[in-house]
Amino acid sequence: MSTSEKRLMKGNEAFAIAAIRSGCRFYFGYPITPQNEIPEYMSRELAKAGGSFIQAESELAAINMAYGAAAAGGRVLLSSSSPGIALMQEGLSIISSVQLPLVLLNVMRGGPGIGTIQPSQADYNQVTRGGGNGDYHIIVYAPSSIQEAVDMIGKAYEVADEYRNPVIVAVDGMIGQMMEPVVLPEDKGGMKEEDIPESKPWALTGHKNKRDRNVLKSLQLKQELLEEEINEYWPKYEKAERELPEYDARNLENAEVVFVSYGSTARVVIEAMEILKEEGIETGLLRPKTLWPFPYKAFDELGPNVKKVISVELSKGQMIYDVRLAVNGKFDVDLINRVGGMLLSPAEIAERTKELIGGVE
Repeated sequence: MSTSEKRLMKGNEAFAIAAIRSGCRFYFGYPITPQNEIPEYMSRELAKAGGSFIQAESELAAINMAYGAAAAGGRVLLSSSSPGIALMQEGLSIISSVQLPLVLLNVMRGGPGIGTIQPSQADYNQVTRGGGNGDYHIIVYAPSSIQEAVDMIGKAYEVADEYRNPVIVAVDGMIGQMMEPVVLPEDKGGMKEEDIPESKPWALTGHKNKRDRNVLKSLQLKQELLEEEINEYWPKYEKAERELPEYDARNLENAEVVFVSYGSTARVVIEAMEILKEEGIETGLLRPKTLWPFPYKAFDELGPNVKKVISVELSKGQMIYDVRLAVNGKFDVDLINRVGGMLLSPAEIAERTKELIGGVE
């Protein structure tokens, strides 16, 4: 396909195509709304690219199958939604501990518990802080459009390989289910088995007499050796915090009010900003594109006119804690939100903003 050609596509299907064209050859998952189009597409198309698709018996099985494929050097994709991601946390902790790269798509829905199938952003704590045990981080991208998600999936594989770490692409269910024009990436093809020893020398081979044996294990009974292992891999997270944060900024230099929002909600905020501008209220937007590492330094760009920072999110306020850390007491921080699968409208954001800044009685 020409790189200038656009196709109108549903988000989940575009994500699956992007993964295959980025070299993914192993997919493991279990059906859960609102991401079911991803495994459905993979079940039809991945084998045509020379890959392997397995619908596991559970999310626990899927994450452990992914562990094996990643350990062998394969490019792996998992996908699920919020309660399914919760079931994968033990596996993510183990995979992080042995430093294996893979990409996980989380098409988020409302919770807690089984919750609803409607879109939500209440997985922020789960994906950025992790529900597994021990000291590790997951790198997290948060696209706000189908095109950005497609682009981030390709980047996620490169970052996962560079840092030898799982990467989550967190999209709310709205982006997974909507349709938009998208330019798909060129097909990079899959990695050949003979290329793995050079590109991934840590990988397990399953063959005798091919090269020196590799061992991957999470268990370490000697506490001083476990401490040493953690300290050895921790600098990659410090490097990630320096080099990986990404964000989009709009009108920060003139704004009296700065919104902080991500995903599809940030698009609603942009429309609310137009409403407020017509009423003489200058607003700006800081949109994190990485949730971990969070772009704390971006808040240094806030202009002298800022009176309030507002976190806009589809949760009871999870990202707001990172926002408060970022502003470090320099500005008042408030929250505009909906929960349980309910969405915000531009008019609602505009009205609640005026209430927060005293613009209405």
